[in-house]
This record gives sequence, structure tokens and C-alpha cells, in this order.
Amino acid sequence: MKIAFWLYFFMFLAFFDLHAQYPILTPFALSLGAAPTFIGWMMGIYALTHLPGNLLAGQGVDRHGSRGYMIFSLIGAGCILLLQAHVTEPWQLLALRSISGFVLAFLSPACLAMLASLSSNPVQQGKLMAGHGVVHTLASVISPAAGAFLVAQTGYSLTFQSLGWLLIATGIIAIFTIHEPKKAKPVPSLKTPHVPVKINIIPLRYYLLPLAVSCSQGILFFELPLQAGGAEGILHTGLYFSIISLGALATLSMLFLSRYSAYNRALLGILGIALSFFALAALDFIPLSVSLFALGMAKGITFPAIASMFIDLSGGKRMGTVFSLQSIAMSIGSFIGPITAGMLHESHSPYFFAFLLLMVVLLFTPPRKHRETPAPPATVGT
Repeated sequence: MKIAFWLYFFMFLAFFDLHAQYPILTPFALSLGAAPTFIGWMMGIYALTHLPGNLLAGQGVDRHGSRGYMIFSLIGAGCILLLQAHVTEPWQLLALRSISGFVLAFLSPACLAMLASLSSNPVQQGKLMAGHGVVHTLASVISPAAGAFLVAQTGYSLTFQSLGWLLIATGIIAIFTIHEPKKAKPVPSLKTPHVPVKINIIPLRYYLLPLAVSCSQGILFFELPLQAGGAEGILHTGLYFSIISLGALATLSMLFLSRYSAYNRALLGILGIALSFFALAALDFIPLSVSLFALGMAKGITFPAIASMFIDLSGGKRMGTVFSLQSIAMSIGSFIGPITAGMLHESHSPYFFAFLLLMVVLLFTPPRKHRETPAPPATVGT
């Protein structure tokens, strides 16, 4: 499992780098003179440009493997951050974020597919995916506060340069340490005729779940920095995002949850996210940190359950394509979320819109008609 160790190490650095930007981007755009509506479009365009990358990643990873796409994403995203350090106009930030969205679209499907390919044993695959979730969450606990602290100490330019060089160095080291796992060659048999592999087609309605969740997350990433005070409250923003990740880490540590149906866990987690957004929108007597921690706990249930549900629905085949389609659904939601929040920010609560969207998706998601085998926890997304 030497490959798994290096893969976790590089994923931690990559996720640390990416999550460190969450509390920074909105205040940085405000410092450039961008309006809230423009910031919503900037965050939405980033998600929209994920779509062509996700489409290419799905087929590319299945045909050519994950290694090249991972290295391309890491080094490409690092170069974009170096350019982002010298931005002086809002439109320049919009252009760079749109390119970054395309480049980083390859990273998640490639990482998940490589982890799944390290073992053909379902139990071992579950453990590898759980490790991915823990690494992702640990990085997201530390990085928002670290990113906010860096900006407070060194400014936006040096922070972006530091994060950019970290990604580039990670990509270069990955060239020499990450290799595609060897695939076992099938043994021909004279007694057993060749049976074509059956590929399960996942109904599109199930993709409404990650779409709605990512839409709500896009709203949160837009609204929370403004609620914390914009550029003046950047340290508070970093701490708030870390509180969310601590909540997710709490439920990820509850390994007994994997014994239950992934489908039921996904619905329960989405209900928890919806109620947390309702608390943010209407229940002012609940402290903000409590609502955010509860939201993080619900995320810690939801994202692993959704990924496990898709593994179960697909039958464990063509994982690159499956995770790519899931990423496409999440990209669409991430595009809709911040744009909607930017339009509603001045007149209505974007948090309440997130609550309504999640509840509607829950109401229109049909129950499973067959009993599914409980799957081990998979991975966490933001």
C-alpha cells in the first residue's frame, strides 16, 4: 500500500491548498471592488467550467488511468494561483477562476478512481475510500483558519503565491512517486465461456441529491464570508469553515454508521443539512457556531453515503465515469448556488432558499425498491 500512502499525502496537501482559499476569495474580490452579484457569478463560473473537465475526466481516467490527470491538475492549478497573486481587476479574477475550474475538474475523479483500483476487495475499497474522507476532512479542518491567518500576516499576494508553489511542488513530486497500479490479467478458461460485464445504469433522479447538496454548499461559501464581515472578518470566516469541518470529522469517526443503508444515510444527512440551513436563516437564538457544527456533522454523514450509494448502484464498474457524473451534478449545483445567493442577498435569505431546495429534493426522491447491501463509507466533498 505504498501508493496509497503517497496518494493520501499528496491529497492532503492538495486539499489543504484548495480549502485554504475558501475564506479568502470573497474578501479578496471585495477588495478589488467587486459587487456581491459579481462574486456570485465568479464562484458560479468556477463550477460551470468544471463540467467539460468532468466529461473529459470520466472517459479519460477509465481509458488512460489517473496519474497523468492528477499531475496536470496539481501543476496547472498551482500556475493559475501564481497568476492570481498579481490580479488587480475583478474581471481578471473571474477569468482565472474559470480556467482553474476546468483544470481542477480532473483531480477528484482521478483520485477516487485510483484509490478504488488499488484493491478489488469491497471491504478494502471501503477502507481506502474512508481514508480519503478522513484525509480530506483533516485538511479542511486546518486549512481555512491557516489561509485566513496567512492573509492577515502577509496579504493576499504572498498567500496566493505560497499556495501556488505548494501545488506545483506537490505535482512535481507526484511524478516520481505515484504510479498506476498493475491490473490483474484475466486467466482464460476452457470450461467457462466469456461473459460480458454488466454495467448498471444509474437513474438520473439520484443525481439530484449531490446537485442539491452542492448548491447549498455554494450558497454557504458565498454567504458565510459576508456574514462574518467580509475583509474585516476574514479570521472569523476561517474559523467558521474549520468548525464545519470539525463537525464533519465527528461523524466520520462514527464507523458504526457504515452498517446502515447508504441510501438512508444520504437522506438523513441531507435532512440534517436542510435543518441546519433553516437554523441559520430563522433561528437567531441558536449560536452560529452550533448551527455550523451541526451542518458539518450532517455533511460528514451525507457525502460518504452518496459516494457509497453510487458505488452500490453502479455495481463497482467504470468508477471513473460514475464519479465523473457525480462531479458533473455537483458542478451544476455549485454553479447555481452562489449565483442564486448573489441575487437574493439584498432582499431574502439565501440560507432559506437552500433549506427549501433540499427539502423539495427529499420529497421528490423516490424510495429504493430493493434492499441494498450496506456499503463502507466512501469520501467527503465541499
